[in-house]
Amino acid sequence: MESEKVQVIICGGGSAGLTAAIWLARFDIDFKILERRPGPLEIGQADGVQCRTVEIFENLGISERLLEEAYHVMEVAFWSPTDDCPLQRKDLAYDVEEGLSHQPHVILNQARINEMMLQEIIRLRGNGLSGVTYNSQVESGCDGAHSTVRKSLGFKMVGDSSDSVWGVMDVYPITNFPDIRKKAMLNSKNDGNLMIIPREGDELVRFYIELPGTTSRDVTEQDLTNKVKRIFHPYEMDIASTVWWSAYVIGQRLADHFTKDHRVFLTGDACHTHSPKAGQGMNVSLQDGFNIGWKMAHVLTGLAPATVLETYVLERHQTAQQLIEFDRSFSKLFSTEYRKQNGITAKDFRDKFVEAGRYTAGMATKYQPSILTTLTEHDRSIASELTVGMRFPSAPLVRLSDAKPIQLNKVLPADGRWHVLTFCSEEHTTKELHQVASELDNLVMMFTPDGAPADKIMQHTLVIKANRKNIEINQLPEVFFPRTGTYLLRDVHRVFVDDQSPYMLGCGHAFSKYGIDAAQGAIVIVRPDLYVSRVSSLSDVTSLFSFFKGCLSSAG
Repeated sequence: MESEKVQVIICGGGSAGLTAAIWLARFDIDFKILERRPGPLEIGQADGVQCRTVEIFENLGISERLLEEAYHVMEVAFWSPTDDCPLQRKDLAYDVEEGLSHQPHVILNQARINEMMLQEIIRLRGNGLSGVTYNSQVESGCDGAHSTVRKSLGFKMVGDSSDSVWGVMDVYPITNFPDIRKKAMLNSKNDGNLMIIPREGDELVRFYIELPGTTSRDVTEQDLTNKVKRIFHPYEMDIASTVWWSAYVIGQRLADHFTKDHRVFLTGDACHTHSPKAGQGMNVSLQDGFNIGWKMAHVLTGLAPATVLETYVLERHQTAQQLIEFDRSFSKLFSTEYRKQNGITAKDFRDKFVEAGRYTAGMATKYQPSILTTLTEHDRSIASELTVGMRFPSAPLVRLSDAKPIQLNKVLPADGRWHVLTFCSEEHTTKELHQVASELDNLVMMFTPDGAPADKIMQHTLVIKANRKNIEINQLPEVFFPRTGTYLLRDVHRVFVDDQSPYMLGCGHAFSKYGIDAAQGAIVIVRPDLYVSRVSSLSDVTSLFSFFKGCLSSAG
């Protein structure tokens, strides 16, 4: 058989592999995706898309299709029995904590999500797979819970499974249950628990059904249908059609190693498996790919030293371990037996479910200090509401050039560039900002290859706390107006004011949201994957040189 050399082999065309592939395609890196399925995923599997994942899709430039097609989860209903009624609504709660993200929690089947990512890859570089043997510099094992890559390396999954069996089915229900189009938790008196997840398209619904006292191999579709009818009593419930169903045993397992010599990396279900209750599986897997993809791209193109790849295990092993611990605790809440043994009431369940919201939205991930995330003793005093190692939250701002209100994260693309955000007051613009800009210019020259656009490696963004009418664009430093595009035109779209706008609610509060004192200002370094890397004062710009020397290769 013919042998062909490629830079990266991605084993598995699921969410982790496709996300990594988008990064590689953007850097024009030669890669191949190997998938054991004869064709694309068509049905079933994951469907919940947490807020953080929607943010990632926004940064990748493909969120509009996702948001247009998906079901938007707005509210959660909690149902349980009373002395007088076998099933009664006890409470309603917001699905996502107010202000947690500018993006919603949505539901869309994984097959369609994968298709969107594949379309983006094809748009970036075209398609083509062939039956040859591949030799690569780097390999990403994204081939699922039964990973061939993991087994070939001799790595093992460590953990356990419980006796808790659950069924899952996608159905078209005929019912008078009032919350069938809400995410809902149903706790019956004698028939266990059920979770409703409305699906895209206004009619399809997913049920997760607790099946105590059984084994997954003995479960039939009729068993699930009968159980559903009993749990929904006294409401009518008939199944017009079942699109897909399955039964599974809850278990939590973690690979004993995530990498081999920092050349082969495990991602997604290949290195962590858990229950689907909190809707984390596809999301955490996708974020594994989002993490490793840009690092492989930077190292393989010579933009970064190989040590950057070592941070994948540091960051994502910890994330996976936290996922396993959370899932072990969270999944117990859905067990009727566990709740009875521990005296957990319907109100307790509701409270614990709401408390877990920050984690289930994907906003609790915090990376440890490394060459990519460096802490200083003054971080909290400079930007008290930003945390180094956590995702950079968006805020609405007004663009200076055209007065257009816009979410900041919409102009922070995940295209491989580092983002340097300078926050200052109107008073800073006369003198101090120009001193800062001079150092930022030197930073650009140090790490930007000769002849390349000034914003090829770093994208500079300026945010001013001021009345927009008081700021003249031509009085600001040129580092914030790089020459870009075919005609090297001056880019005037990188300067924003933290001012109110009649066209978007919430404008004028970005400095407050980030905990930045306008009188002091700040410089925030955001990684290509939109996590906060470093926070510095305006008077400490020179420290950025040593920081970037650890994670970027100097231009030469």
